[in-house]
Amino acid sequence: MASHMISPVLLCGGSGTRLWPLSRADMPKQLQALAHEETMLQATALRVACSTAGIAFRPPMVVAGEAHRFLVTEQLLHVRVQPEVVLLEPQGRNTAPAVALAAHWHVQQGDPDALLLVMPSDHLIGNEAAFRDAIAVAAPHAAAGRLVTFGITPSEAATGYGYIEAEPGPALGAARPVRRFVEKPDADTAALYVENGLFWNAGIFLLKASAFLEALEAHAADVARTVSAAAASMTSEGLFMRPGAEAFAAIPSISIDYAVMERAGNVSVVPVDMGWSDVGSWDALWRVTAPDADGNVLRGSGALVHCRDSLVRNDGGPFVAALGLENMVVVATADAVLIAPRNRAEDIRKVVDRIEAEGLDLTRTSHEVRRPWGSYRSLGRGDGWQVKRIAVRPGAKLSLQKHAQRAETWVVASGEALVHVAGVDQRLGPGQSVAIPIGAVHRLENPGPEPLELVEIQQGSYLGEDDIVRLADIYGRAS
Repeated sequence: MASHMISPVLLCGGSGTRLWPLSRADMPKQLQALAHEETMLQATALRVACSTAGIAFRPPMVVAGEAHRFLVTEQLLHVRVQPEVVLLEPQGRNTAPAVALAAHWHVQQGDPDALLLVMPSDHLIGNEAAFRDAIAVAAPHAAAGRLVTFGITPSEAATGYGYIEAEPGPALGAARPVRRFVEKPDADTAALYVENGLFWNAGIFLLKASAFLEALEAHAADVARTVSAAAASMTSEGLFMRPGAEAFAAIPSISIDYAVMERAGNVSVVPVDMGWSDVGSWDALWRVTAPDADGNVLRGSGALVHCRDSLVRNDGGPFVAALGLENMVVVATADAVLIAPRNRAEDIRKVVDRIEAEGLDLTRTSHEVRRPWGSYRSLGRGDGWQVKRIAVRPGAKLSLQKHAQRAETWVVASGEALVHVAGVDQRLGPGQSVAIPIGAVHRLENPGPEPLELVEIQQGSYLGEDDIVRLADIYGRAS
């Protein structure tokens, strides 16, 4: 079997509403560890980190939002995956523009025949050997110019997925022409689809870069034109590639299915049974996580008494004690608790909409806010004051900055701090503190080999994060 070189394209966008309150806009599910020790992004990258018969993988390209750029690279480097490039989108424009920009980048690198393995980075795959075997089956068809997708053998008549109908052929192990794509059905229609041998649409594709761009031009010319302009405006900064914000904003928001796959005539599907789940709800996570003898899944600090078939997850919240639950979901974080029947888990969007309508920030910002240098967590706030816990990684430093409307006091809890305030440097150990007046130029650094943890007390008329003027920053965030 001829060996094909595959270029993984990991789609790492998404706002993270379906697994609220754990998943938020600043920390969506692909950046969370849900079913394994690794985050979903890390697991996706590791899935294509080794070669197998008939295929070899290049380092992955990641397509992500600007706000997640440091989290993405940090998580990948933590599992020793060095991305080839991280393509940063100024705003979400769905999957067709993301894939098209990835294809343009490969063309610009002089590789129009690159085989792009397009994968959402928030899916679980239980049988990775079957997945790689399916890629080996798909590769020669993609190399010949076919647009190949992967159809999942259904385990049930699910209503949360789209379906793919293929021309007659083998159930597994071969590529088949696609007859049609169909939208998410109702329960009766889904049962009929499964009975008639249709496959779940996993949203995973293998495409030759030039073939996809040709199909985009043929079936969605306005998308092709605007993406081409955005690709021509791309600039580089180390690993990061950025399309021009104005050119990118002109691109229509459309999925790859609507723009190309449902319209093109040269589409094939490789059926595969690989233990796939998009983990699209808390119920879906319960289904892919090994339960105890009573059908319960408990993660974090809690106790279940006379409960059955329930998921209880505690991520930084208070101790959760549950009595007599059946088929329920309870998710606790430091700032929110979700309680819902498992069979209503698909309706979490309605909860998120209600919270946003009330003007609360609970759907956008996590209680643990990640930054390139570490993280911070709000411990409490009142009129004119706020207290935060700040954690700084070894060797990391915050920006050189000042505040116009607040003063701060830092108290070191553990580790060692190198503090710069108004031109004076000093080292602080546990129990020591420093005051930072309003308007004083300051910087915090962890010079030691251990994590630095401190308590920050803010006082002032305005305590928002936008009261920061960055004068210098090693992460490129200076004002």
